[in-house]
Amino acid sequence: MRSSNPVFSRRGFSRDNGYAGFNTAPQAGGAAVGTQGNPYAQPQAGNPYAQNPYAQQDLQHGAPPQAPVTTGRMTIDDVILRTGTTLGILVVTAALAWALLPVDDANISRSYGIGIGAALIGMVLAFVQSFKRKASPALIVTYAAFEGVFLGVVSSIVDNRIADGAAMQAVIGTLAVFAGVLVAYKAGWIRVNRRFVGFVMAAALGFILLMMVNLLFAVFGGGDGLGFRSGPLGVIFGVVGILLGACFLALDFKQVEDGVAYGAPREEAWLAAFGLTLTLVWIYMEFLRIIAILNSSD
Repeated sequence: MRSSNPVFSRRGFSRDNGYAGFNTAPQAGGAAVGTQGNPYAQPQAGNPYAQNPYAQQDLQHGAPPQAPVTTGRMTIDDVILRTGTTLGILVVTAALAWALLPVDDANISRSYGIGIGAALIGMVLAFVQSFKRKASPALIVTYAAFEGVFLGVVSSIVDNRIADGAAMQAVIGTLAVFAGVLVAYKAGWIRVNRRFVGFVMAAALGFILLMMVNLLFAVFGGGDGLGFRSGPLGVIFGVVGILLGACFLALDFKQVEDGVAYGAPREEAWLAAFGLTLTLVWIYMEFLRIIAILNSSD
């Protein structure tokens, strides 16, 4: 499955770079039909590969695929450990950036420049990982480190110069969204199916395109461009961004659930950590933006 948040091409859990739920069962007439575009395709009767895309088959003897052994397979504990590691590195570098890169009048330009540079490096690393065939733990933790520097600087600027306590409020808001979506997903209130995925991806594409247009108008026309990121309209778009982030959390949870169920290799837990980190950063930034807008006139 491909889903995303800021990086618009994250890979889903797969066997041999396929997609969970990828189905190539022969249909009537013997033609093979792929459902790569539908990561949640229902398994077909008589097709053991559709039941478990990670199952192995003895092609030489034509033996049916066997259930995957548990050794080396991803578990929820693996996902929690890798996600905790990734987020821990992000939080530590953010705290260091907050402490070591002051945002007073004498240093704000230098600190902000370092933060923007770290954000660009983090963006490049995120795109590289998104298009790699396999998860690269070194690449993911390096991304988290640079992203932490950016978040530390930006959070310090908003907290110290615009709204005191903004960073903590944004953290609490992000955790609340995470907990709420997790409860709703586990309770079955959110059903991640083909229609849901299509709607979220279309909405996210439209949202990102609007933000890019706004950025272009801001660069060439000055000010805040079309005003999508300031004033009442900025608050509305911030709320939309948070809702999109919540939808991506549901996609992330579905990817983890499918990966564990299908017996994904353990190293793909790093992909789960990467995806969850991207989503949480997205939600945090939207909360921080809303708080800054609401306090900018004070």
